Amino acid sequence: MDALTALQTRRSIKPKEMGSKAPSAQELQTILTIATRVPDHGKLAPWNIVVLQGEGRNKLGGIAAQRFAALYPNDVTEKHLEVERQRFTRAPLVLAVLSTPKESIKAPRWEQEMSAGAVCTNILHACHALGYGAAWLSEWVGFDPVICETLGGSSDDKIAGFIYIGEKLAEPEDRERPVLADVVREY
Repeated sequence: MDALTALQTRRSIKPKEMGSKAPSAQELQTILTIATRVPDHGKLAPWNIVVLQGEGRNKLGGIAAQRFAALYPNDVTEKHLEVERQRFTRAPLVLAVLSTPKESIKAPRWEQEMSAGAVCTNILHACHALGYGAAWLSEWVGFDPVICETLGGSSDDKIAGFIYIGEKLAEPEDRERPVLADVVREY
């Protein structure tokens, strides 16, 4: 697939619409290599990528269930806990991208956080180019400091997103996109 076609045709695939085939080890290395080819003023690498596959998905799901129960003790049901335990098993591979800004005169924090977002976007494009489905999700776990810390983040770090990756079972329909005249202007 040529680059312009890939960029023009990428769509998010819901995890529940993904098959069980994950990228091979070699394909994962390609995805990760492409992920880190982003603007990074000062060469700070202000992000980390945590690979969740196999038992790692279940382990983090167990922690999410415990955290959910702690946050919502009066409302939690066994059904809620099971959803949380299974959260990261909705796709065969999940990449957690952490924004890990560094002190820098060259690159302000906001610029470094945007670099982490670019990592997420590059993961989506790499997966699409390789024929896999992918979805960038945050959900409540993406904003929870305990989950971030569990993934190796510090109190200053944030989760930029969880990228769910799996076999693309069907091509999704395109969604309505913004009218360029509504979002682009000249100065």
